[in-house]
Parts: sequence; C-alpha cells; structure tokens
Amino acid sequence: MESMLNKLKSTVTKVTADVTSAVMGNPVTREFEVGRHIASGGPGLCWRIYNGTKKSTKQEVAVFVFDKKMIDKHQKFDKDQIIDSLKKGVQQLTRLRHPRLLTVQHPLEESRDCLAFCTEPVFASLSNVLGQWDNLPSPVPNDIKEYKLYDVETKYGLLQISEGLSFLHSGVKMVHGNLCPENIILNKSGAWKIMGFDFSISSNNPSDAEPKYTCKEWEPNLPPLCLPNPEYLAPEYILSVSCDSASDMYSLGVVMHAVFNEGKPVFQVNKHDIFKSFSRQLDQLSSMSPAVLNKIPEEVREHVKMLLSVTPNVRPDADQMTKIPFFDDVGAVTLQYFDSLFQRDNLQKSQFYKGLPKVLPKLPKRVVVYRILPALTSEFVNPDMVPFVLPNVLLIAEECTKDEYVRLILPDLTPVFKQQEPVQILLIFLQKMDLLLTKTPAEDIKNSVLPMVYRALEAPSVQIQELCLNIIPTFANLIDYPSMKNSLIPRIKSACLQTSSLAVRVNSLVCLGKILEYLDKWFVIDEILPFLQQIPSREPAVLMGILGIYKCTFSHKKLGIPKEHLATKSLPHLVSLSIDNNLNLNQFNSFMMVIRDMLSRMEAEHKTKLEQLHVMQEQQRSINISNPGSQSEDIKSPPSSGNQIDDIFGSSGVNGKENGTAASTSQPNRMSLTLEEKQRLAKEQEQAAKLRNQQPLAPQTIKPAATTNAQTKDLTSSLLNNMTSLSSMSLANTPRPAPVQGTTMAAFPSTTPMVGSMGAPVSNGFNQTMGFQTGAMGMGMRQAGPGLYGGMATTTSTPNFGALAQNHGLAGQSNKAPDMSALDSLFTPNKPKVTLNQMGPNPTPGASTPWLSQFGPPQNAQTPMQGVPVGMGGVPSGFGMQANPFFSPQNFSQPAAAPSMNPGGIKHSASVNNDLKDLFG
Repeated sequence: MESMLNKLKSTVTKVTADVTSAVMGNPVTREFEVGRHIASGGPGLCWRIYNGTKKSTKQEVAVFVFDKKMIDKHQKFDKDQIIDSLKKGVQQLTRLRHPRLLTVQHPLEESRDCLAFCTEPVFASLSNVLGQWDNLPSPVPNDIKEYKLYDVETKYGLLQISEGLSFLHSGVKMVHGNLCPENIILNKSGAWKIMGFDFSISSNNPSDAEPKYTCKEWEPNLPPLCLPNPEYLAPEYILSVSCDSASDMYSLGVVMHAVFNEGKPVFQVNKHDIFKSFSRQLDQLSSMSPAVLNKIPEEVREHVKMLLSVTPNVRPDADQMTKIPFFDDVGAVTLQYFDSLFQRDNLQKSQFYKGLPKVLPKLPKRVVVYRILPALTSEFVNPDMVPFVLPNVLLIAEECTKDEYVRLILPDLTPVFKQQEPVQILLIFLQKMDLLLTKTPAEDIKNSVLPMVYRALEAPSVQIQELCLNIIPTFANLIDYPSMKNSLIPRIKSACLQTSSLAVRVNSLVCLGKILEYLDKWFVIDEILPFLQQIPSREPAVLMGILGIYKCTFSHKKLGIPKEHLATKSLPHLVSLSIDNNLNLNQFNSFMMVIRDMLSRMEAEHKTKLEQLHVMQEQQRSINISNPGSQSEDIKSPPSSGNQIDDIFGSSGVNGKENGTAASTSQPNRMSLTLEEKQRLAKEQEQAAKLRNQQPLAPQTIKPAATTNAQTKDLTSSLLNNMTSLSSMSLANTPRPAPVQGTTMAAFPSTTPMVGSMGAPVSNGFNQTMGFQTGAMGMGMRQAGPGLYGGMATTTSTPNFGALAQNHGLAGQSNKAPDMSALDSLFTPNKPKVTLNQMGPNPTPGASTPWLSQFGPPQNAQTPMQGVPVGMGGVPSGFGMQANPFFSPQNFSQPAAAPSMNPGGIKHSASVNNDLKDLFG
C-alpha cells in the first residue's frame, strides 16, 4: 500500500513539475489556471494541450504550451527558426476568425522556457484520435485511447474542413500549406477545427480574380519542425516548387484516406531522399490501383480519387466539395444547420426545432450530447424559442445517465424552471415531470421542480390547472411523502374549494382519488374525508367524485375506513348526498351500492367483535370454574372460603363461627362427600319423599327445651345454612360456561346491612352475613358485623348460587309442612334424630308459615323453584345474579312466574332474565 502511495505521489509530483516547469513564468498563467495535460497537436504534435480556466470568469479554455526543452538538441540557428515558425502559425491563427478555424482566446505569450496561448476548449487532435500518441501524457488518457469516430462525425468533420478551406481560399486568398491530421483539432463539442498556419502562403495579388502564391523550395537540411509534413503535400510542392489552392485539396484527399484507413496516408515518404520518393509517388498516382482506395466509402471514393489526381486542375475545389452527395447525410446536415443558427431568424429556428425530435434518435449519443445539446441550451436566453427548444432538451435528457443529466443539462434547466412566460414552458415540464423527478437530485426537486408544480396549481389559467391535476397522478409515486402531505395535497384541496370552474373541482377530486394509494390511512381519514364535507357545490359530477373517493378509501386494502368513522361520519354524509335531486337513477344506485357495502361491513365487523367477546367470556368462565385448585379450596376449607367472601364483599371481623352449630356440623360432610355418597343421599331423599307421601307423619319425642321459640329460630337458621352448603357442593361438580377474562361487575356498597322481614341480616350459607337485600324471610338471624360487601365480585371467588338442584318434598304440597327428615343424618349424625315436623306445631290447612312461604311454591307453581330464584342461602337472587355479568344466562333460562314484586322489593326471575338478556345480548 505504501509503495502504491509513493508511486502515485511521484506521478503527481512529476506531472505537476512538468506543468510548472513548462508554464512557470509565462504571462498566460497570470490570467489562466492551467490544469492537466490532455492532448497534443500542431506541426509534429509539438504543442502540449492542457485544460484550463480563466481566473476572472471561470470560463473553460485549452492552453497550448510549447516547451523549449524539446529543441535543446538543435543549434541556436535551428532553434530560432523553429520558434519563429511556431510564432508565425499562432499569430496567423489569431488574426483569422471563422467557425471552422480554431478560436484563440488569448494570444501567444513567450517566456524563457516556453511558448503558450489559449484557445476554446479542446478534446484532442485528429492525429491523436487516429492513433498518433506522441507528446501525450503517460499513460494515454482512456477517452482518447477508446475514441472511435462515428460515420456522422467523420462526414461532418470532413465537411467542416472543406468549409474551412473554402473560407481560406475564397475569403482570405490563402493556402494553408500543411493540412494534415496534426493540424486538425477536435474541440470539446466534437467540431473539427483547422490550426497550424506555420507554412501558410497568402496571395500576392489578393484583389485579383486569380490569386498567385509563391512557394518556397524544399530544404532537406532544415529541422523537421521547420518543414511541412511531406506525406500530405501535393507533388507539385516538391517537384515543381509551385502551389495554389488545389494543393490544399490534394492534402484534403490524403486526410480523407487517412481517416478511413486508421491514420495512414496514401504513400510513405522517405524523408532522406524525398525527391526520389515523390517521383515514384507521381508514377503511382498516374496509375492508381483500386485497392488503394478500397476502404473509402463508395459514394465518396470517386471524389477522393479526383482529389489525389496528379493534375491540379482535375481536383475539385473546396466549395465544390461541400456540395457532394456524400455530405448530404441527415446527421451532417443537421449539425451543419446548428452551426449556422446564428444566421437564422426565429421562424426558421422554430421550424427546425419542431422537426428535430425525428432526427435525434438517428444520431449517436456522443454527437447529440456534446454537439447538439450545447447549441440547444444556448437558446434558453431567448424566451420565445424556449417552448421549441425545451422538448428536444428533455428528449436528450431521457437518453443521458443521471450523472450526465446533472452535469450537462440541469445547470441550464434550473433558470428555465422559474420562467412563467410563455405558458407552454410550464405545460412541457408538467408532461415530462416523471423524467425530472427521476433524474434530478432531491435537493433540486425540492427547490426547483416541485415549486413549479405548486405554481401550476395556483395558476390563473384553468387549462394549466386542469393539465396539472391530470398529470400529478402519473408521477405521484416519485414525490417524497412529506412534500406530498404538507405542500401538494393542501394546494389540491385549495384549488378544489376556491375555483369557480366545475372542471377544476372535478379534476381535483379525481386527482385525489388516484393518489390515495400513496397516502397514509390516518392522513386520509383525518384530512381527505373531512375535506369532502366542505365542498360547497352539488353538481352530479362533484357528488360522484366524492363518492369515488369514499369508495376508493373504503375498498383499498391499505386504507379502509374504521367502523366508528363509517357509523358517525361517512355514512351520514353519503346518505345525505344520495338523496340530492341532481342525481339520476344510475348515480343514486351507485350511492346506495356503496352505502350498502359500508353497512354490511360495519355490521359484520361489529358482530364479529361481539361474538369474539362472548367467546372470550365463555372461555374465561370455563377456565375459572374448571380450575381444580380453587374449587377444592372452596370445598375443603370453609374458613378460607369465608376469607374469599370477605375479600370480595369487604366484610371485616366476621368469622365462620357466627353461623352456629349447624354450619360447623356440616363442614365434615362437605369435605368427605364423594360422588357415591351424593348418589346415596339422593336415593335416601327419594325414599323419604315416598314414605312421606305414603305414611302419616309419626309423632316424635323431643326435648322440652326444643319447643322454645328461640331454639326453633336457631335450628331453622342452621338448616338454611346447611342446605345452602349442600347446594354449593352440588354446584361444584356442575360445569358452567366460562366468563370473559377481565370483565368485572360493579359493586353496590351499602352503608347498612340488608335485612329480612324480621329485621335480621341474611346469611349467605357460608360463614358470613350478606350485605344485600333479601326476600321476605319469616325467621330471625344474628346481627351482622360492621363490615358489608364493598369489593368487586369475580367469577373465581363468587359461587353460583342461582341454580339449586331441587326443593325436595315441596312439589305440589302447598298445604303440608315440608318433610326434611332425609337431611337429618347430614346435619346432626351423632344426636337423636328430630324431624322438622316435630320442631314446630303442625300448620293448619291453608295457612303458610314464613318458612313455608320461603321454600314452598305458590299455588299456581308447576315445577319446583319456578317462583323466586333462590340465591345465596335461600335468598332470592337480586344482586348476585342480576348485576354480575359473569353468571351464565343459561342458569336463568327456566320459565318465570308472572312478574311481581315480593315483600322484600326484589324483582322476580322474569325481570332478572330480561336484564340478563340485555346484558349478554
């Protein structure tokens, strides 16, 4: 790596040293900055050509430098002759001004080490292009090494040389004297220019019709730089020491041969015995073999043969050569016309530019970019010609690379972007907007291109606005999103709202509809759809445009309209528009089709949402019910279940012991009951019911103390608690639908405990008193503690008390006391059995005790438990079932009795079911 850097450093240092040593001290360097060595030219390729710039104007130039070190080997006399010859050539070139001659920008300057002068920018000499690389930088530049002449370049180049000779011969009365590839320079645009007037001969009698030229005799002893190139000289120079304009035409013939034969002249000349070589050449020219001209195109071969004629009078003159059919090529004529544009008026120019797009595709890209493009962009200073020139420039831009476009075209286009007159300029740019946005750098798009589009949207001309709105969708995908969102869309909306033209308003809506796909969903919902409601007019075309935007947004897979927006904004707007009197039947049907589609999707989406919500509730409820850990916890440990109830209902300081002996007696049975025991218990209950129906009630002996009213109340309360515990155990094995996870039920805290008809707080069947209102109870219970329920009920901690299995022994026996003897073994297994019939006096027929009114069905009851649904611990379900959404509605699906209010003020099951239906849908 270090060696490469050192090599590069030495190369740069060497080149810099060469330039410095060659030009240092020359007055040219005061005004011009000298760049790199690019080519060579002039007699013997003795001039080194550097690119450069003028310091004051930054104008590009070519700097020709002759280093005097090249002639150090010669004697002083020879040196002086060489310097004088070179000076003469440059001075003569400086005096002559013609498009076919190399243009001198700064005259010759001499210093101790070099000669130097500046010209128009140069690419290389024709000799370099044809493969002569003497006095070129090392390595040879790739652009010269790989340069190949196109046919149109060759034809037009030879035509340019012919025109240059015509100027010299007819206009200046001068013979060039050394026309050869070394003295033909290709400028940066590719035009062929003549230089090297070192051996030019002016006419002795320029005013006469027949000019006469005095020719010097050939001196073989002079240095080569003091003599013309003998391989391109006409034979009469050497053999008869005479010359005229025909001698230059012979040189042109040899140049044409060299161009088509890789730079080789017709004959090789022995410079040491030049007279003998020319004598032999003369004989060969007299009887020229057809093989000599074999590579020259057939349409010009005969003319070249005439140019190489031994007799000068046979050779065509320069003016005749410009008119031969070979130069009537479309490309050559086009290039020739460009070179004469300064002589044309605007009408002629406009006609030429209109036909140019048909010719440009036939020309090589290099010719178009470096030859035609500069001529076109130079017309941008003429506003009247811009509409004719601009389409051709943009056509060339399409064939250029992005780098070429930025380097060669964009600098000239930037001022044109800002021109507003004539109006055709804006229209042409709009039609080619995709090209501009593709190849123009982002910064220039933001600063130059998009402002032009914005001006078009705000233009006073309706036609420009319409065209702009029609074209914007074709390049919308190339506009960056911030510019579209913050600059373009607001101007389209403004044009739609402020215009008085129906066409502009409709085109604005169509434009918005076409570019919706490039916008963000929420931008459309927040900015585009509300804008539609601001449009004042109600013409059918406008209404259909609004409908189109709604439909595109609604049906586009990337956009879409949320159901909330459909329900609250889109549908109300569309429905109001659909009944406009301006719409015909087909248009009304279009509105209704979109409205129906929106309604269908809104219905489907919301229905799906509710179904999914319901499924999630069921799944969550199932998961919570089927969790064995929580269920076993409820069954096996009543104290902890009591604690759960405390957590739910906010009860404080109340323990399970307040429910008395009966509850504590039932706890072992709850813990040990299995499925077989439950089945055996059910059979015993059935047998007890049969016995009760078949046999009269037998009197039982009871303890005297048991007949007291207080004992009856205590035993009744204990029985109620144990029955509720039994129901809870039965429900523990009954699966219920799962609630939706995360759904909660609002609690209804109360400052005082709910009491029954006897003023006692109601127990829930576990160990705590409940803080909700109960039905009419004909029994007293212990006072509740200070804490009531105050928390949130969840399905994991709230048992389902709404589905007690059965009300045993009461069906169809409203006038008989219930026989609960089958449950005695469950409550007090170790004590003497006391039936419920012995706990109180026998009821009189037709009378009903509060106990019976609580558990017995009404007179018109058809099935057990069809009256008031029994809730927690025999309490009709008011709070626990109606207000908790986690309870399954299936638990309340039994047919209800006639709606009525019980004495406690709680709704019966019919109203409960209706509430639940409203809740669960």
